[in-house]
Amino acid sequence: METLYLLIPISVLLVFLIGIAFWWSLRSGQFDDLEGPAYRILMDDDRPPTESSTDPPAQSFDTRREAD
Repeated sequence: METLYLLIPISVLLVFLIGIAFWWSLRSGQFDDLEGPAYRILMDDDRPPTESSTDPPAQSFDTRREAD
């Protein structure tokens, strides 16, 4: 029974702290854009475009003909 005298105030304090943290996150805009970060992962804009992307693909096989 004595542990309840300690656990109940601690749980009420914890609920208030979680509520304050949630209120702060709402006020600071943490939940404004829920879909943007998911699409930002898919965009590959961290590398600048290279000139080789406009060149024709290099052939990986040997194009020399055998002498008859």
